[in-house]
Amino acid sequence: MSWLLVFLGFSLLVILHEGGHFFAAKATGMRVEKFFLFLGPKVVSFKRGETEYGIAAIPLGGFVKITGMNPEEEVPPEVEARAYSRQPVWKRIVVVGAGPAVNIALAFAILFFVYFNDAQQATQSVEKTLPGSPASKVLKPGDKILAVDGKSYANLDSAERHEKLSEEITSHECLGQQVEGCLAPSPAPARLRISRNGDVRTISVRPEYKKEYGEVLVGVTYSSVPEDVSAGTATSRALETISLVGRKTGSVFARIFESQQRKEISGVVGVSDVAHQTIEVGLYPTLFLVALVSLSLGLINLLPILPLDGGHIFWSLVEKLRGRPVSLRVIERATVVGFALVAVLMVIGFSNDLGRITGEGFHVR
Repeated sequence: MSWLLVFLGFSLLVILHEGGHFFAAKATGMRVEKFFLFLGPKVVSFKRGETEYGIAAIPLGGFVKITGMNPEEEVPPEVEARAYSRQPVWKRIVVVGAGPAVNIALAFAILFFVYFNDAQQATQSVEKTLPGSPASKVLKPGDKILAVDGKSYANLDSAERHEKLSEEITSHECLGQQVEGCLAPSPAPARLRISRNGDVRTISVRPEYKKEYGEVLVGVTYSSVPEDVSAGTATSRALETISLVGRKTGSVFARIFESQQRKEISGVVGVSDVAHQTIEVGLYPTLFLVALVSLSLGLINLLPILPLDGGHIFWSLVEKLRGRPVSLRVIERATVVGFALVAVLMVIGFSNDLGRITGEGFHVR
């Protein structure tokens, strides 16, 4: 059942994305010939008005066909005024940008809902220690961390105190270059004052550097309590999440030829597997994942390469700056390069998915 929900969820995101293009095209007076879910051969369709609606055979993406999208397309004289290629640049940008805009707006709405209704505040109580971590040797579930290196930050609220104490722990870096698995030096370990079953004691632990997170950690997860947040706070956190995902997305694609960055790319298989596992966890984690997938779909489509939406926007802006259309030969070459880049991304994502499935998995739980 959960796999069916994953499929329906992805299909809904595609429909909303293409729906953004569809309604923007209609609103700006363009002629929409087709609105299809998925790609490839037609499975089923029906026509209403001038638009054919249907489902194709290959469950990847979808498309909206607007008259005149191809500059070489023969356009009947009676609809020539409504063809995409005959429209001013601003209308074309609105239509192309509407798809990603819908995905980003949906992501914001879901993130706001999650942060407003399911906000959790971390405490200083240890929920569990990770197997083999430095903390597993000295800490136990239920321990409460009161201070780190003599600093308690008692004057701060719970959230700020948690953040400050965590920063004190991560300040204990390895000597020299930070490499996977290195430990903070034994002469200067992190000194934790903890409360265990009412008994206060001080223990020492050497944080371990984890390349995945880019800092030293002791290896604990903290328990959390529900947090009341205002609409303003939920809005701020949603925008911060969108900004963070945007920076991470840009970083990965800007450094795609670095092996570590390539490992962060997932394909359809990987995202589907994560979504399947997340649905089993609960409603809010599932909604959060849907928001991230929708956001990623919107941001990736804004990359300035054809055939992505961002590529169409880029070349429309170039046309506006030049004062005349870009030659078809240039567009064709840019499209070939773009298709090659998209194909490379798909291969990398699929390869990473296979490695996770046959290797260590996705570690959702």
